[in-house]
Amino acid sequence: MPYKIYIENYALKQLKQINKDVIPKIKETITALSVNPRPYGYIKLKGIEAYRVRIGDYRIIYEIEDDILIIKVIAISHRKDVYN
Repeated sequence: MPYKIYIENYALKQLKQINKDVIPKIKETITALSVNPRPYGYIKLKGIEAYRVRIGDYRIIYEIEDDILIIKVIAISHRKDVYN
């Protein structure tokens, strides 16, 4: 059963500021998370219950709620800015 994806308002604002060439790949990756929330190359972040996946120089930070099948995208940004 696929997970539902929710994107926080903060992440949507960040997405609007990203280079337009990368946005289709980011959307494709977010959509793929609904089928496999732990894809090859995902990393569990230290200090918070969140994960990250890489798309070139950009990172998607998200939380997984397995009990209710929800993925919450909390940040989408360039690698130099995303962890601040």
